[in-house]
Amino acid sequence: MVTTGFGRYKVTATTTRGAALFAILSLLSACRPDPSTPRGAAEHFLDAHYVRIDLHAALPYTKDLARHKVEQEIGLTQGQTIDETTRKPSVHYTFLEEHPVNADMVNYLYRGSVVVEDADRFERRWLVTVRRDDEGWRVTNYQELGE
Repeated sequence: MVTTGFGRYKVTATTTRGAALFAILSLLSACRPDPSTPRGAAEHFLDAHYVRIDLHAALPYTKDLARHKVEQEIGLTQGQTIDETTRKPSVHYTFLEEHPVNADMVNYLYRGSVVVEDADRFERRWLVTVRRDDEGWRVTNYQELGE
């Protein structure tokens, strides 16, 4: 804010834009499901695994077969240098369907859109299974399905 000659304050465009940006970012982060819910666990896993491509960050959301798959993927990428210069895809996904199996297990279907610079865009569907145990909801399996 800027003080005018009359002792009043006026809001500058910079202050207004900053406040608007903060409000939008706050709303977007509030829309994200809680990781203690089944859908939240699934989407936090997808964010880490496919969007950020951070396999180590995906591990806490996994258990059983899904954990084994992620650990195998980590093993396959050992020794590979991944830094700012690495060409990474841009990945976005959309929730499609929820299929409850029972009170402690849910399957979710998502559509992922993958864009790689200087390459064709392609889509995949991901089936993510989450189960509740003593530690909360964890991804126990995930499958990539062709379009």
